[in-house]
Amino acid sequence: MALTFVLDPPVTPALRDGVLGLWVDVSSAGGSVGFVPPVAADVVRPELVKHMVGMAEGRTRLLVGYDEEGAVAATAFFSFNTHRLMTHWVWLYTVMVHPRHQGRGYGRDLLAAAGEAAAGFDGIEAIRLTCRGGLGLERFYASCGYKEVGRVPDAIRVAPGDDRDDITMLLPLARLGTGAGVGAGAGVGN
Repeated sequence: MALTFVLDPPVTPALRDGVLGLWVDVSSAGGSVGFVPPVAADVVRPELVKHMVGMAEGRTRLLVGYDEEGAVAATAFFSFNTHRLMTHWVWLYTVMVHPRHQGRGYGRDLLAAAGEAAAGFDGIEAIRLTCRGGLGLERFYASCGYKEVGRVPDAIRVAPGDDRDDITMLLPLARLGTGAGVGAGAGVGN
């Protein structure tokens, strides 16, 4: 069954707890979302609060994928640039699919929904994201239309002696076309 994607869902305790639980579970499973396993909710919570503050201030938007039971199963955060020369693109952060849902194409669905959503943002022409090298993530993002545009060798220290490249990927939204709009295709709603 497909996920249902919602852009800017109401921030409720259930949403907050769902995103926090997702982030902990993805991190604990070895996902590349800012932490290394094992990680506890009290370690992740301050990062989630930063994202939520950005949402309250209008600098960040949230895309959530809900599973058939209504649980938070996937997320992606958009962060808008404040520099006047870079307001035509957004960052995509904390791209996650719950480990129990991986292998079903939901990551591709999430990125497609993120592309559709961003194409509906006024003046936005591209999405940039970074990923950790050594996991093949750049190949996955490339298969979803992103192009590697930069790499800093050994910029991420996962553990002593385990340094990884920091890879920047770009998706020009003109590749997607803008005819479908938000709410079509992968089921993005607002």
